Amino acid sequence: MTPGLMIAAPASGTGKTTVMLGLLRALREDGVAVQPFKSGPDYIDPAFHRAASGRASFNLDSWAMPAATLDALAARGDDAALVLAEGSMGLFDGVATAGATGNGASADIARRMGWPVVLVLDISGQAQSAAATALGFSRYDPDVPIAGVILNRVASPRHERLARRGLEAMGIRVFGCLPRRGDLKLPERHLGLVQAIEHPDLEARIAAYAAFLRAHVDLSAIRAAAKSTRRPATIAAPIVPPAQRIALAQDAAFSFTYPHLLDGWRAAGAIILPFSPLADEAPDRDADLVWLPGGYPELHAGRLAAADRFRTGLHRHASDRPVHGECGGYMALGAGLIDADGVHHRMAGLLGLVTSYAQRQMHLGYRRATLIGPIGDIAAGTSLAGHEFHYSTIIDQPDLPLADVTDAEGAAVAETGSRRGRVSGTFFHMIGAGA
Repeated sequence: MTPGLMIAAPASGTGKTTVMLGLLRALREDGVAVQPFKSGPDYIDPAFHRAASGRASFNLDSWAMPAATLDALAARGDDAALVLAEGSMGLFDGVATAGATGNGASADIARRMGWPVVLVLDISGQAQSAAATALGFSRYDPDVPIAGVILNRVASPRHERLARRGLEAMGIRVFGCLPRRGDLKLPERHLGLVQAIEHPDLEARIAAYAAFLRAHVDLSAIRAAAKSTRRPATIAAPIVPPAQRIALAQDAAFSFTYPHLLDGWRAAGAIILPFSPLADEAPDRDADLVWLPGGYPELHAGRLAAADRFRTGLHRHASDRPVHGECGGYMALGAGLIDADGVHHRMAGLLGLVTSYAQRQMHLGYRRATLIGPIGDIAAGTSLAGHEFHYSTIIDQPDLPLADVTDAEGAAVAETGSRRGRVSGTFFHMIGAGA
């Protein structure tokens, strides 16, 4: 099996994405074929991974995915020389109630795949005390080995010497020390990083990250620390596409689709027909189903309200074929969207849903849903695993519920999705079939 590493941290905001992108590009520049992965239900980071590595990145989610799916996705790296997986939140952070293969923590993936962890430590405001954090992580779970650390936001040579001294006293390897550089931080908004497709200078940014990592991290030592374990010879169940010809909205307003789903739909013979609502394009007339992914419709509500060809095409399609929206796509199918300034924008009107960003409230967490009505060829009664992350508030939802939905602990969730005729929508993003 291809040796790998998990790039993780004690918490969010430590700079692990910058480290991940810099490592991917620097190793690629050295001629190393590196397969990236993302632990957990993050639909933004994989696009950055692909830009940096030149290879598609896939999510590995221990709560939402069965073992065979995890192993099949990990096998996408079998033709690479090295695997790098980026963790989410803190290394051991997950939900209280575990699924069949774990609680969603990055540690679950590292443990299952046999990938040692490179811990990215933000040492601003501390020095030798960083060793206590690293030591605690190294002893927390003996089945999740810490290969070493990369120290980030180092203020000075003296700061580096003090931090290194503490870590070396504990026998913890230091792969490198990154000086504090505020200019290398990726911009963020309310759902995380600004999307890769919105960065006109993304290539220059990634090249700068690579140069930064090359100057301050021992790349050879990183490669040498990688390991893996032999995966069982299992075959994952095929991912059933919602139709065979899928018109998929793809632009800055609608881009949150998990790469493994699109890959699985294509493997099952589905044809993806992309179109751009922001460019006022109608979905392909020959499509069997229209799928509007999540994204940021609230940032483009005025343009969507004025997109008459897009709206007309949706209504024409919905007259005799299914249309489905996830999160932002769900909001765009509704009657209206109220932006952060309180301005009401007309949406497609295929559902009665009205949502507001003027009344922001975070909704976050894993979801299990049993469909009451179908989503295209995904039949009623099917159990789905997914994840929800949005700030919009429902003002009106007059339509029939789409699913019975619970959170990770089995508690009922009021946001059931909607269905009206052949049109459906949910606030959760489907990851796959759920137990």
